[in-house]
Amino acid sequence: MLQFDKAQKKRATNLSLNVATLEMARELGLNLSKTVDELLEKEVRRVYRTQWAERNKEAIDAYNARIAVEGTFAQQVHDWLIEQGEAPAPRGVREAA
Repeated sequence: MLQFDKAQKKRATNLSLNVATLEMARELGLNLSKTVDELLEKEVRRVYRTQWAERNKEAIDAYNARIAVEGTFAQQVHDWLIEQGEAPAPRGVREAA
């Protein structure tokens, strides 16, 4: 997984930015390095998640199809408990003392 929090090193880089935007950011007292770093991290995370989902789409679809047919393990256990006459009370329902 992505680990940006532990990266302490910084590297100087050159950026080409819209002049009007840059001037307004300076007038507003924005820290350009911090702002760009935070926004770039968010974009990297977004693209990473999107690409991960695309790479794993086939497996995710197969898993979802299996769950649609078989249900989750918890649902299977619950169904088995019902068959055994031992189903727990529904959530939020308390047994009488």
